[in-house]
Amino acid sequence: MATSISSMRGAEDLAGYIARNYRGRVVEVGVGYYSQVAGLLAAQGLQVTLTDREERLVAGLKVEKDDIFSPRLELYRGAGLIYSIRPPLEIQLAIGVVAAEIEANVLIRPLMEEVARLPGFSRRLVNWGRASFYLYGRDKHNATETAGSSLRKAEKLMK
Repeated sequence: MATSISSMRGAEDLAGYIARNYRGRVVEVGVGYYSQVAGLLAAQGLQVTLTDREERLVAGLKVEKDDIFSPRLELYRGAGLIYSIRPPLEIQLAIGVVAAEIEANVLIRPLMEEVARLPGFSRRLVNWGRASFYLYGRDKHNATETAGSSLRKAEKLMK
């Protein structure tokens, strides 16, 4: 699949992991102009919603305009996974708030060692083929935590 930038190392493995473990709908936050993973997921039958600051088409895929800090929750509801590739810490924290609200898992492929601690989630490093990423699942001890309390905790961590 052609993209507007070069291929990411492990993109096929990352998409393979997601397709193997999730069905239905997934959401990518902050797609930018890199759509290889989303294209691979769509080709495997997943419904992929892409979000970014501007609405546009990237490699034939529609990107929905959304601000993760003031999200349109209808874009996320029903998704089993919210994922992002190389997001900064503040975006990771905002993704955690949305994921807590809709009860989805989170997958972060960080740029370097920039990995957030998401309130209400447990985190584990996954090495899958050539892809390394962090998978966040709802922490059963904090399952009753609300999105509002998650946001307050996230804001404290950012200070």
